[in-house]
Amino acid sequence: QVQLVESGGGLVQAGESLRLSCVVSGTTLSSLAMGWFRQAPRKEREFVAAMRRSGGSTYFAESVKGRFTISRDNAKNTVYLQMNSLKPEDTAVYYCAADSTISNSRAAYEYDYWGQGTQVTVSS
Repeated sequence: QVQLVESGGGLVQAGESLRLSCVVSGTTLSSLAMGWFRQAPRKEREFVAAMRRSGGSTYFAESVKGRFTISRDNAKNTVYLQMNSLKPEDTAVYYCAADSTISNSRAAYEYDYWGQGTQVTVSS
């Protein structure tokens, strides 16, 4: 059973940084395509970032491009989302997602495995 556990959320001021972590258990990280999504109150869940199963190419939503990076440490079975220059509009619950059958995707429905989410709040 694949399980994902996020951590690293919190309350920060605009312009500050946070690093989210997603620890994967039940399989090896190298077998998974990984994604980060977020959901703000009263809004749809939206794509934030993704990394191919091979761990090479990365993809970002336009709203976070240049500020967020996604990386993985296969030895630790952990994926990271480094968030810099945070803005109040980045406030949301952030979810880690994984799938073993796709190469990469921006579509939430293509991911089979999800974490419980971690709250990120950015004050102005």
